[in-house]
Amino acid sequence: MKAIVYTRPGPPDVLRLQEVETPAPNEDEILIRVRATTVTPGDCNLRRFPVPVLFWLLMRVLYGVRRPKNRILGSDLAGDVEAVGDDVTLFNEGDQVFASTEMSFGAHAEYVCMAEGGVVAPKPSNMTYEEAAAVPFGAPAALFFLREGDIQSGQRVLINGASGGVGTLAVQLAKALGTDVTGVCGTTNLELVESLGADEVIDYTKEDFTEGRQRHDLIFDAVGKSSLSACKRVLSPNGTFVTTKKGLAKHCQEDLVFVKGLVEAGKMRAVIDRRYPLEETAEAHRYVETGHKTGSVVIAVGRRDR
Repeated sequence: MKAIVYTRPGPPDVLRLQEVETPAPNEDEILIRVRATTVTPGDCNLRRFPVPVLFWLLMRVLYGVRRPKNRILGSDLAGDVEAVGDDVTLFNEGDQVFASTEMSFGAHAEYVCMAEGGVVAPKPSNMTYEEAAAVPFGAPAALFFLREGDIQSGQRVLINGASGGVGTLAVQLAKALGTDVTGVCGTTNLELVESLGADEVIDYTKEDFTEGRQRHDLIFDAVGKSSLSACKRVLSPNGTFVTTKKGLAKHCQEDLVFVKGLVEAGKMRAVIDRRYPLEETAEAHRYVETGHKTGSVVIAVGRRDR
């Protein structure tokens, strides 16, 4: 199969399109023919390996001492079940699915194996493969952090970084959960965030939301650029602050099924900034590293989307 492989940390040029062995599913696994995947800031960070000296040895043990343990990056995907292991009961050959391989990566390839109990679910019927690939990491991550903040219907919720891969989905999730949402983003994305359901939109280039008059019951910093101390002034007395900067989101199959239901009910959609073919994955990395993407950057694998 074709895959984007890297054997050492470095700039996007270390990524190479290569022929590698197609994986075979174990008894409890499914083999997925990948139709679309994404490039995230996490992929770029792992490729660059910008780890502080004190953590370098630990990270090298986890991710590879001499070369990366996971030579193929990518975690979000949508595709077709090509084969199933003998013990698999949840999926059948030909099923359309969307999934996140999480820290196992491997999605920047034509095929990937996943445990049937992993973060994988039937693809929303009203989404293309490319749209579906933009959801499996960002939506469950946003849901995790909103729940960490004990989100409740009727609250006032502020999403900082509302136009990013996690932020665009967080805005929609917060609205679907019955809250009044304020989104913070740049000038060019004000209309987009409003179209996602935000009741109010703040342009961070013109206004510092931490200096505003409105108090919020929950502030979710989806880009890890703020802090509790900075936001205390605009939090309600019992308000909560959560940020992607202080922890990894925990994903599960049930959350992805929940997100699927929201998509099919018309309460959530994917936001795709740019699309690249698999062989231009390095260019996708360069664009994501600019820090200016809106929503997701998608990689089409093989035949065109449908």
